[in-house]
Amino acid sequence: MKVVDEFRKFAMRGSVIDLAVGVVVGAAFTAIVNSLVKDIVTPPIGLLLGGIDLSNFFIVLKGHASASTLKAAQDAGAVTINYGAFINTVLNFLVVAFVLFLVVRQINKFSAPKEDTPPPVTPEEVLLLREIRDVLRARS
Repeated sequence: MKVVDEFRKFAMRGSVIDLAVGVVVGAAFTAIVNSLVKDIVTPPIGLLLGGIDLSNFFIVLKGHASASTLKAAQDAGAVTINYGAFINTVLNFLVVAFVLFLVVRQINKFSAPKEDTPPPVTPEEVLLLREIRDVLRARS
């Protein structure tokens, strides 16, 4: 029974619950970012490249080299290097990193102390220690 109580105490700590919420929100956020990259970022890049879908950029290592799409090549049993899918994954990473940067930046702005706030009062003990330090420096 002691182990169960310890586990309950551990699981109900704020940091564990925050972590669980973060994992769930992160999973949902991943779906949103994947859609952003696939449906919004990638099509204009493909258009700039002449209307080509990045996910269909591949090199056939073994098999049917005449396939026009990645799906057709894979269905035919070809061994492929899917560099278009890699480009999509890199774009996905860059979008996630940029969005996280913006989120952390906003959080830091909200949590930063206001400039109107006066600096904290230095404790008397610290002032006395500084005075002693300065006197010792002056003697040497």
